[in-house]
Amino acid sequence: MVVIGIRREDKNEWERRVAITPDDVKELIEKHRIRVIVQPSSIRAFTDDEYKEAGAEIKEDMSEATVIFGVKEMPEEFFEPEKTYVFFSHTIKGQRHNMPMLKRLMDLKDNLIDYEKMTDEKGRRVVFFGRFAGLAGMTDTLWALGRRLQALGIETPFSKVQQAYKYFDVKHLKEELSAIGKEVEEKGLPESVTPLVIGIAGYGNVSRGAQEILDLFPVKEITPDELLNIDKIESSNRRIYKVIFKEEHIVEPIDANARFELMDYYQHPEKYRSVFEKYLPFMTVLVNAIYWDERYPRLLTKEKAKEMYGGESLPKLLVIGDISCDIEGAIEVTVKATDPGNPVYVYDVEKGEPVDSFDGKGPLILAVDNLPCELPRDSSEAFSHALKPYVPEIATADYSVKFDELKLSPVVKRAIIVYHGELTEDYRYLLEHLKEAGVL
Repeated sequence: MVVIGIRREDKNEWERRVAITPDDVKELIEKHRIRVIVQPSSIRAFTDDEYKEAGAEIKEDMSEATVIFGVKEMPEEFFEPEKTYVFFSHTIKGQRHNMPMLKRLMDLKDNLIDYEKMTDEKGRRVVFFGRFAGLAGMTDTLWALGRRLQALGIETPFSKVQQAYKYFDVKHLKEELSAIGKEVEEKGLPESVTPLVIGIAGYGNVSRGAQEILDLFPVKEITPDELLNIDKIESSNRRIYKVIFKEEHIVEPIDANARFELMDYYQHPEKYRSVFEKYLPFMTVLVNAIYWDERYPRLLTKEKAKEMYGGESLPKLLVIGDISCDIEGAIEVTVKATDPGNPVYVYDVEKGEPVDSFDGKGPLILAVDNLPCELPRDSSEAFSHALKPYVPEIATADYSVKFDELKLSPVVKRAIIVYHGELTEDYRYLLEHLKEAGVL
Protein backbone atom coordinates (compact mmCIF):
# COMPACT_ATOMS: atom_id res chain seq x y z
CA MET A 1 0.00 0.00 0.00
CA VAL A 2 1.20 3.50 -0.88
CA VAL A 3 2.11 5.57 2.19
CA ILE A 4 2.17 9.35 2.32
CA GLY A 5 3.08 11.65 5.20
CA ILE A 6 1.77 15.00 6.34
CA ARG A 7 4.48 16.89 8.13
CA ARG A 8 3.93 19.00 11.23
CA GLU A 9 4.53 22.71 10.50
CA ASP A 10 7.08 24.26 12.82
CA LYS A 11 8.51 27.31 11.06
CA ASN A 12 7.03 29.45 13.84
CA GLU A 13 4.30 29.36 16.47
CA TRP A 14 1.81 31.02 14.09
CA GLU A 15 2.02 28.44 11.33
CA ARG A 16 -1.10 26.33 11.92
CA ARG A 17 -1.99 25.44 8.31
CA VAL A 18 -2.02 22.02 6.67
CA ALA A 19 -1.64 20.93 3.06
CA ILE A 20 -4.30 18.21 3.34
CA THR A 21 -7.25 18.44 5.73
CA PRO A 22 -8.84 15.52 7.63
CA ASP A 23 -11.88 15.43 5.32
CA ASP A 24 -9.64 15.03 2.29
CA VAL A 25 -7.43 12.51 4.09
CA LYS A 26 -10.56 10.40 4.69
CA GLU A 27 -11.30 10.39 0.95
CA LEU A 28 -7.72 9.46 0.06
CA ILE A 29 -7.85 6.52 2.45
CA GLU A 30 -11.29 5.22 1.51
CA LYS A 31 -11.39 5.97 -2.22
CA HIS A 32 -7.75 5.59 -3.22
CA ARG A 33 -6.52 3.11 -0.60
CA ILE A 34 -3.66 5.40 0.41
CA ARG A 35 -2.22 5.02 3.89
CA VAL A 36 -1.67 8.39 5.60
CA ILE A 37 0.72 9.15 8.45
CA VAL A 38 0.37 12.52 10.20
CA GLN A 39 2.93 13.98 12.56
CA PRO A 40 1.39 15.07 15.88
CA SER A 41 1.00 18.78 16.53
CA SER A 42 -0.31 20.85 19.41
CA ILE A 43 -0.80 24.03 17.38
CA ARG A 44 -2.21 22.78 14.07
CA ALA A 45 -5.65 24.16 13.19
CA PHE A 46 -6.89 20.58 12.79
CA THR A 47 -6.34 18.36 15.81
CA ASP A 48 -4.70 14.97 15.96
CA ASP A 49 -8.07 13.52 16.90
CA GLU A 50 -9.66 14.92 13.74
CA TYR A 51 -7.04 13.11 11.67
CA LYS A 52 -7.49 9.90 13.69
CA GLU A 53 -11.22 10.00 13.05
CA ALA A 54 -10.47 10.37 9.34
CA GLY A 55 -8.44 7.16 9.44
CA ALA A 56 -4.90 8.56 9.55
CA GLU A 57 -2.14 7.29 11.81
CA ILE A 58 -0.58 9.81 14.18
CA LYS A 59 3.14 9.09 14.32
CA GLU A 60 6.30 11.09 14.80
CA ASP A 61 8.28 8.77 12.54
CA MET A 62 7.76 9.52 8.83
CA SER A 63 10.21 6.89 7.54
CA GLU A 64 7.48 4.68 6.03
CA ALA A 65 6.14 7.50 3.85
CA THR A 66 7.64 7.76 0.36
CA VAL A 67 5.93 11.08 -0.38
CA ILE A 68 5.66 13.79 2.27
CA PHE A 69 3.44 16.86 2.05
CA GLY A 70 3.95 20.08 3.98
CA VAL A 71 3.25 23.78 3.64
CA LYS A 72 6.38 25.79 4.48
CA GLU A 73 10.09 25.04 4.19
CA MET A 74 11.38 21.89 5.87
CA PRO A 75 14.60 21.73 7.92
CA GLU A 76 17.56 20.03 6.28
CA GLU A 77 17.79 17.35 8.97
CA PHE A 78 14.24 16.21 8.23
CA PHE A 79 15.00 14.94 4.73
CA GLU A 80 15.72 11.28 4.02
CA PRO A 81 17.32 9.79 0.89
CA GLU A 82 15.38 9.13 -2.32
CA LYS A 83 12.02 10.48 -1.20
CA THR A 84 9.58 12.96 -2.69
CA TYR A 85 8.79 16.17 -0.83
CA VAL A 86 5.94 18.51 -1.72
CA PHE A 87 5.89 22.01 -0.22
CA PHE A 88 6.48 25.71 -0.82
CA SER A 89 10.27 25.65 -1.03
CA HIS A 90 10.75 29.38 -1.71
CA THR A 91 13.74 28.63 -3.93
CA ILE A 92 12.62 29.61 -7.44
CA LYS A 93 13.91 33.18 -7.11
CA GLY A 94 17.20 31.81 -5.87
CA GLN A 95 16.42 32.82 -2.29
CA ARG A 96 19.85 32.64 -0.69
CA HIS A 97 18.66 31.50 2.74
CA ASN A 98 17.04 28.39 1.23
CA MET A 99 19.91 27.31 -1.02
CA PRO A 100 21.42 25.00 1.67
CA MET A 101 18.03 23.26 1.94
CA LEU A 102 17.89 22.85 -1.85
CA LYS A 103 21.44 21.46 -1.90
CA ARG A 104 20.55 18.96 0.83
CA LEU A 105 17.65 17.63 -1.25
CA MET A 106 20.01 17.26 -4.20
CA ASP A 107 22.67 15.48 -2.13
CA LEU A 108 20.10 12.95 -0.90
CA LYS A 109 18.86 12.32 -4.47
CA ASP A 110 15.38 13.43 -3.47
CA ASN A 111 12.53 14.82 -5.57
CA LEU A 112 11.09 18.28 -4.87
CA ILE A 113 7.63 19.33 -6.05
CA ASP A 114 6.83 22.98 -5.37
CA TYR A 115 3.18 24.07 -5.17
CA GLU A 116 4.12 27.50 -6.48
CA LYS A 117 4.97 25.99 -9.86
CA MET A 118 1.87 23.81 -10.21
CA THR A 119 0.36 25.73 -13.11
CA ASP A 120 -2.04 25.15 -15.98
CA GLU A 121 -1.18 25.52 -19.66
CA LYS A 122 -1.60 29.29 -19.39
CA GLY A 123 0.79 29.58 -16.47
CA ARG A 124 -1.92 30.10 -13.85
CA ARG A 125 -1.32 28.56 -10.44
CA VAL A 126 -3.79 25.82 -9.51
CA VAL A 127 -3.04 25.53 -5.78
CA PHE A 128 -2.42 28.64 -3.75
CA PHE A 129 -3.11 30.55 -0.55
CA GLY A 130 -3.13 33.90 -2.34
CA ARG A 131 -6.76 34.80 -1.70
CA PHE A 132 -6.27 34.26 2.03
CA ALA A 133 -3.08 36.31 2.04
CA GLY A 134 -5.22 39.09 0.59
CA LEU A 135 -8.06 38.60 3.07
CA ALA A 136 -5.76 38.61 6.09
CA GLY A 137 -3.43 41.24 4.64
CA MET A 138 -6.15 43.81 4.04
CA THR A 139 -7.72 43.11 7.43
CA ASP A 140 -4.38 43.62 9.18
CA THR A 141 -3.67 46.72 7.09
CA LEU A 142 -6.95 48.30 8.20
CA TRP A 143 -6.09 47.34 11.78
CA ALA A 144 -2.72 49.05 11.32
CA LEU A 145 -4.40 52.15 9.88
CA GLY A 146 -6.64 52.39 12.95
CA ARG A 147 -3.65 52.14 15.28
CA ARG A 148 -1.61 54.67 13.33
CA LEU A 149 -4.44 57.18 13.34
CA GLN A 150 -4.89 56.65 17.08
CA ALA A 151 -1.18 57.34 17.57
CA LEU A 152 -1.78 60.63 15.75
CA GLY A 153 -4.71 61.43 18.05
CA ILE A 154 -7.39 60.64 15.44
CA GLU A 155 -10.21 58.28 16.41
CA THR A 156 -11.93 56.37 13.59
CA PRO A 157 -14.03 53.19 13.23
CA PHE A 158 -10.83 51.46 12.03
CA SER A 159 -9.72 51.30 15.67
CA LYS A 160 -12.35 48.55 16.08
CA VAL A 161 -10.72 46.33 13.44
CA GLN A 162 -8.76 43.42 14.90
CA GLN A 163 -6.00 41.38 13.30
CA ALA A 164 -7.33 38.56 11.15
CA TYR A 165 -6.24 35.77 13.49
CA LYS A 166 -8.46 37.12 16.27
CA TYR A 167 -11.61 36.30 14.31
CA PHE A 168 -12.99 32.76 14.50
CA ASP A 169 -13.13 32.34 10.74
CA VAL A 170 -13.67 34.28 7.51
CA LYS A 171 -17.43 34.39 8.03
CA HIS A 172 -17.01 35.96 11.47
CA LEU A 173 -14.38 38.37 10.14
CA LYS A 174 -16.64 39.56 7.34
CA GLU A 175 -19.60 40.03 9.66
CA GLU A 176 -17.56 42.19 12.03
CA LEU A 177 -15.94 44.29 9.31
CA SER A 178 -19.27 44.79 7.54
CA ALA A 179 -20.61 46.32 10.76
CA ILE A 180 -17.60 48.65 10.94
CA GLY A 181 -18.18 49.53 7.29
CA LYS A 182 -21.76 50.52 8.07
CA GLU A 183 -20.47 52.79 10.83
CA VAL A 184 -18.19 54.54 8.33
CA GLU A 185 -21.13 54.98 5.98
CA GLU A 186 -23.51 56.26 8.66
CA LYS A 187 -21.19 58.42 10.79
CA GLY A 188 -18.44 59.31 8.36
CA LEU A 189 -14.71 59.79 8.92
CA PRO A 190 -12.94 62.82 10.39
CA GLU A 191 -12.31 65.50 7.79
CA SER A 192 -8.61 65.37 8.65
CA VAL A 193 -8.26 61.96 6.98
CA THR A 194 -10.52 62.45 3.98
CA PRO A 195 -10.59 61.72 1.18
CA LEU A 196 -9.30 58.39 2.48
CA VAL A 197 -7.65 56.57 -0.44
CA ILE A 198 -6.48 52.97 -0.45
CA GLY A 199 -4.37 51.95 -3.44
CA ILE A 200 -3.80 48.30 -4.33
CA ALA A 201 -0.91 47.39 -6.61
CA GLY A 202 -1.79 44.20 -8.47
CA TYR A 203 -4.93 42.44 -9.65
CA GLY A 204 -4.31 38.71 -9.12
CA ASN A 205 -5.49 36.31 -6.42
CA VAL A 206 -3.90 38.30 -3.58
CA SER A 207 -5.40 41.56 -4.81
CA ARG A 208 -8.83 39.99 -5.22
CA GLY A 209 -8.69 38.71 -1.64
CA ALA A 210 -7.71 42.16 -0.41
CA GLN A 211 -10.55 43.76 -2.37
CA GLU A 212 -12.98 41.22 -0.96
CA ILE A 213 -12.31 42.72 2.47
CA LEU A 214 -12.14 46.35 1.39
CA ASP A 215 -15.44 46.04 -0.45
CA LEU A 216 -17.16 45.32 2.89
CA PHE A 217 -16.78 49.06 3.45
CA PRO A 218 -18.51 51.85 1.51
CA VAL A 219 -16.13 52.01 -1.44
CA LYS A 220 -15.98 54.09 -4.58
CA GLU A 221 -13.44 52.90 -7.13
CA ILE A 222 -11.55 55.53 -9.07
CA THR A 223 -8.90 55.18 -11.75
CA PRO A 224 -5.23 56.03 -11.26
CA ASP A 225 -5.74 59.07 -13.50
CA GLU A 226 -8.65 60.21 -11.34
CA LEU A 227 -6.46 59.78 -8.28
CA LEU A 228 -4.02 62.33 -9.66
CA ASN A 229 -6.92 64.78 -9.90
CA ILE A 230 -8.76 63.74 -6.76
CA ASP A 231 -9.03 67.35 -5.60
CA LYS A 232 -11.41 67.87 -8.52
CA ILE A 233 -13.68 65.01 -7.41
CA GLU A 234 -16.54 65.84 -5.07
CA SER A 235 -15.33 63.63 -2.24
CA SER A 236 -17.26 62.27 0.72
CA ASN A 237 -16.16 61.39 4.24
CA ARG A 238 -18.64 58.49 4.20
CA ARG A 239 -16.73 56.35 1.75
CA ILE A 240 -13.29 55.00 0.97
CA TYR A 241 -11.71 55.56 -2.43
CA LYS A 242 -10.17 52.44 -3.96
CA VAL A 243 -7.58 52.51 -6.74
CA ILE A 244 -6.24 49.41 -8.53
CA PHE A 245 -2.86 49.74 -10.21
CA LYS A 246 -1.83 47.51 -13.12
CA GLU A 247 1.55 47.31 -14.80
CA GLU A 248 0.66 50.06 -17.28
CA HIS A 249 0.17 52.46 -14.37
CA ILE A 250 3.33 51.44 -12.55
CA VAL A 251 5.93 51.72 -15.34
CA GLU A 252 6.56 53.38 -18.67
CA PRO A 253 9.05 52.66 -21.49
CA ILE A 254 12.38 54.42 -21.09
CA ASP A 255 12.26 55.14 -24.82
CA ALA A 256 9.87 58.08 -25.20
CA ASN A 257 8.84 56.81 -28.65
CA ALA A 258 7.90 53.32 -27.42
CA ARG A 259 4.50 52.15 -26.20
CA PHE A 260 3.79 50.06 -23.14
CA GLU A 261 3.34 46.38 -24.04
CA LEU A 262 2.60 43.95 -21.23
CA MET A 263 4.46 40.95 -22.62
CA ASP A 264 7.40 43.13 -23.61
CA TYR A 265 7.53 44.41 -20.02
CA TYR A 266 7.51 40.86 -18.62
CA GLN A 267 10.26 39.77 -21.00
CA HIS A 268 12.35 42.96 -20.97
CA PRO A 269 11.71 44.89 -17.74
CA GLU A 270 15.05 46.64 -18.19
CA LYS A 271 13.42 48.69 -20.97
CA TYR A 272 10.99 50.25 -18.47
CA ARG A 273 11.18 52.63 -15.50
CA SER A 274 8.85 53.19 -12.57
CA VAL A 275 6.40 56.08 -12.64
CA PHE A 276 4.58 54.98 -9.50
CA GLU A 277 6.02 57.74 -7.33
CA LYS A 278 3.59 60.26 -8.80
CA TYR A 279 0.65 58.48 -7.12
CA LEU A 280 2.18 58.19 -3.63
CA PRO A 281 1.26 61.69 -2.34
CA PHE A 282 -2.45 61.05 -2.93
CA MET A 283 -2.87 57.75 -1.04
CA THR A 284 -3.55 57.15 2.65
CA VAL A 285 -2.78 53.44 2.38
CA LEU A 286 -0.82 51.43 -0.17
CA VAL A 287 -1.31 47.68 -0.40
CA ASN A 288 1.37 45.78 -2.30
CA ALA A 289 0.06 42.61 -3.96
CA ILE A 290 2.38 42.28 -6.95
CA TYR A 291 4.91 39.65 -7.97
CA TRP A 292 8.37 41.20 -7.90
CA ASP A 293 11.95 40.18 -8.49
CA GLU A 294 15.11 42.23 -8.87
CA ARG A 295 14.60 42.75 -12.61
CA TYR A 296 11.57 44.96 -12.03
CA PRO A 297 11.33 48.63 -10.93
CA ARG A 298 10.21 49.38 -7.38
CA LEU A 299 6.99 50.98 -6.14
CA LEU A 300 8.75 52.88 -3.35
CA THR A 301 12.50 53.35 -2.91
CA LYS A 302 14.32 54.28 0.28
CA GLU A 303 15.41 57.48 -1.42
CA LYS A 304 11.83 58.49 -2.23
CA ALA A 305 10.70 57.58 1.29
CA LYS A 306 13.37 59.85 2.77
CA GLU A 307 12.20 62.66 0.51
CA MET A 308 8.52 62.12 1.43
CA TYR A 309 8.94 61.76 5.20
CA GLY A 310 11.93 64.04 5.77
CA GLY A 311 9.89 67.18 6.46
CA GLU A 312 8.27 68.46 9.62
CA SER A 313 4.84 66.96 8.94
CA LEU A 314 3.83 63.49 7.75
CA PRO A 315 2.64 63.06 4.17
CA LYS A 316 -0.78 61.61 3.41
CA LEU A 317 0.58 58.06 3.00
CA LEU A 318 0.47 56.62 6.52
CA VAL A 319 0.41 52.83 6.10
CA ILE A 320 1.85 50.30 3.66
CA GLY A 321 0.39 46.80 3.74
CA ASP A 322 3.16 44.83 2.04
CA ILE A 323 1.34 41.55 1.48
CA SER A 324 3.93 40.37 -1.06
CA CYS A 325 6.64 40.98 1.56
CA ASP A 326 9.75 40.83 -0.60
CA ILE A 327 12.52 42.13 1.63
CA GLU A 328 13.87 45.37 0.15
CA GLY A 329 11.87 44.54 -2.95
CA ALA A 330 9.01 46.43 -4.59
CA ILE A 331 8.68 48.29 -1.30
CA GLU A 332 12.34 48.91 -0.54
CA VAL A 333 11.55 50.14 2.98
CA THR A 334 10.24 46.67 3.85
CA VAL A 335 13.53 45.82 5.48
CA LYS A 336 12.37 42.86 7.56
CA ALA A 337 9.49 40.40 7.72
CA THR A 338 7.22 40.24 10.76
CA ASP A 339 4.77 37.80 12.33
CA PRO A 340 1.25 38.23 13.71
CA GLY A 341 2.60 38.73 17.24
CA ASN A 342 4.51 41.87 16.25
CA PRO A 343 3.20 42.65 12.76
CA VAL A 344 4.23 46.25 12.07
CA TYR A 345 7.06 48.74 12.35
CA VAL A 346 7.78 52.27 11.24
CA TYR A 347 10.61 52.56 8.74
CA ASP A 348 12.44 55.55 10.20
CA VAL A 349 13.79 57.44 7.19
CA GLU A 350 16.38 59.32 9.25
CA LYS A 351 17.81 56.24 10.95
CA GLY A 352 17.29 54.05 7.89
CA GLU A 353 16.01 51.23 10.07
CA PRO A 354 12.77 49.71 11.43
CA VAL A 355 11.40 50.99 14.73
CA ASP A 356 8.79 49.08 16.73
CA SER A 357 6.14 51.79 16.96
CA PHE A 358 2.93 53.03 15.42
CA ASP A 359 4.34 56.52 15.08
CA GLY A 360 7.50 58.06 13.68
CA LYS A 361 9.16 59.67 10.67
CA GLY A 362 8.27 57.14 8.04
CA PRO A 363 5.53 54.84 6.81
CA LEU A 364 4.02 52.20 9.07
CA ILE A 365 4.85 48.86 7.39
CA LEU A 366 2.80 45.67 7.75
CA ALA A 367 5.11 42.88 6.59
CA VAL A 368 3.76 39.54 7.88
CA ASP A 369 5.32 36.94 5.59
CA ASN A 370 2.80 34.14 6.12
CA LEU A 371 -0.53 35.94 6.31
CA PRO A 372 -2.73 32.94 5.40
CA CYS A 373 -1.72 31.35 8.72
CA GLU A 374 -3.98 33.93 10.39
CA LEU A 375 -6.97 32.15 8.83
CA PRO A 376 -5.66 28.60 9.14
CA ARG A 377 -8.79 26.45 8.84
CA ASP A 378 -10.41 28.35 5.98
CA SER A 379 -7.19 28.70 4.02
CA SER A 380 -6.21 25.05 4.56
CA GLU A 381 -9.63 23.81 3.46
CA ALA A 382 -9.48 25.81 0.22
CA PHE A 383 -5.88 24.77 -0.47
CA SER A 384 -6.50 21.09 0.30
CA HIS A 385 -9.60 21.04 -1.90
CA ALA A 386 -7.56 22.40 -4.83
CA LEU A 387 -4.64 20.02 -4.18
CA LYS A 388 -6.73 16.87 -3.63
CA PRO A 389 -7.17 15.92 -7.33
CA TYR A 390 -3.38 15.75 -7.73
CA VAL A 391 -2.50 13.86 -4.55
CA PRO A 392 -3.26 10.32 -5.82
CA GLU A 393 -1.04 10.68 -8.89
CA ILE A 394 1.76 12.25 -6.82
CA ALA A 395 1.45 9.46 -4.25
CA THR A 396 1.36 6.53 -6.67
CA ALA A 397 3.80 7.67 -9.39
CA ASP A 398 6.80 5.46 -10.18
CA TYR A 399 9.71 7.74 -9.33
CA SER A 400 12.32 5.12 -10.27
CA VAL A 401 12.06 5.95 -13.98
CA LYS A 402 13.83 8.68 -15.91
CA PHE A 403 12.21 12.12 -15.80
CA ASP A 404 11.06 11.88 -19.43
CA GLU A 405 9.26 8.63 -18.62
CA LEU A 406 7.65 9.87 -15.41
CA LYS A 407 3.87 9.61 -15.71
CA LEU A 408 2.48 12.70 -14.05
CA SER A 409 0.08 15.33 -15.34
CA PRO A 410 1.74 18.43 -16.87
CA VAL A 411 0.49 20.49 -13.91
CA VAL A 412 2.54 18.40 -11.48
CA LYS A 413 5.49 17.73 -13.75
CA ARG A 414 6.01 21.45 -14.31
CA ALA A 415 6.44 21.81 -10.55
CA ILE A 416 9.29 19.30 -10.15
CA ILE A 417 12.35 21.37 -9.30
CA VAL A 418 14.62 18.49 -8.28
CA TYR A 419 14.41 14.91 -9.60
CA HIS A 420 16.75 12.15 -8.46
CA GLY A 421 18.84 14.89 -6.90
CA GLU A 422 19.28 16.86 -10.12
CA LEU A 423 17.71 20.19 -11.05
CA THR A 424 15.22 19.64 -13.86
CA GLU A 425 15.71 21.55 -17.11
CA ASP A 426 13.43 24.49 -16.28
CA TYR A 427 15.25 25.09 -12.98
CA ARG A 428 18.89 24.67 -13.94
CA TYR A 429 19.31 28.42 -13.58
CA LEU A 430 19.34 27.75 -9.83
CA LEU A 431 22.86 26.34 -10.19
CA GLU A 432 24.18 29.88 -10.31
CA HIS A 433 22.27 30.78 -7.14
CA LEU A 434 23.63 27.69 -5.40
CA LYS A 435 27.15 28.79 -6.35
CA GLU A 436 26.54 32.36 -5.20
CA ALA A 437 25.31 31.04 -1.85
CA GLY A 438 28.53 29.05 -1.49
CA VAL A 439 26.87 25.64 -1.22
CA LEU A 440 27.95 24.29 -4.63
